[in-house]
Formats: sequence, C-alpha cells, structure tokens
Amino acid sequence: MPYNEKLADRIREAIADAGKIEEKTMFKGMCFMLNDKMCICVNQDEILCRVGPVVYEEALEQPGARPMVMAGRTAKAYVYVDAAAVQSKKELDYWIKLSLAFNKDAKSSKAKKKNSRKG
Repeated sequence: MPYNEKLADRIREAIADAGKIEEKTMFKGMCFMLNDKMCICVNQDEILCRVGPVVYEEALEQPGARPMVMAGRTAKAYVYVDAAAVQSKKELDYWIKLSLAFNKDAKSSKAKKKNSRKG
C-alpha cells in the first residue's frame, strides 16, 4: 500500500517523544499507534486523525477536513485531512496536537488475552 512517505516522516518526527510508538499498515496506509492506541495515519493523499468526539465538530471546520465514513456510518472521533492542508509545520502540528491529546483518554483496541484456567 503506497503512502506519502515524506508526510509519514514528518509525523514520525513530531510524535517521536510521545510514548511507545508502533507502526502498522491499516486504512490503506501507515498508522502510528501510540501506547497501543491508534493515533494518526497517513495514506497517499491525506491523514486520518483520531481526535475524539469532544473536538470532532470543531475539527471538521478546519481547512481540508472531512468526516470518516465506513460502511455508511460516520465515525465521530476520526477526521480525514487532505495532505495539501498540512504542508506547513504549524498546520500539521495542529492535527498532531489534537490526536495526541485524545490519545491520553482513548481506549486501546488491542485484543486482550483471555485467561484460560483449567479447573
């Protein structure tokens, strides 16, 4: 899956000191997991930011932003942002800041191992 490697490098650099970072291929691009929680993704033409429901409407008002719709349902915690709208450091930092702020409160989607005890 091709993704914008220059934009991914900028995101990598911006979140390098944020905590435990893991990169995973998903959403047709590269996703940056922070502390086992999806934080921000990049594909060829846009980024996907997990901003949470509290700032969701405000985030959609920003240039280049659009809602994430999957299977006809809007995910009211995620916002796609056109790559052209994050060309400057200040523009990208806005979305990084929102994504990092929500990550602190977000729940991990990491599968929990079941405790299998035999009696």
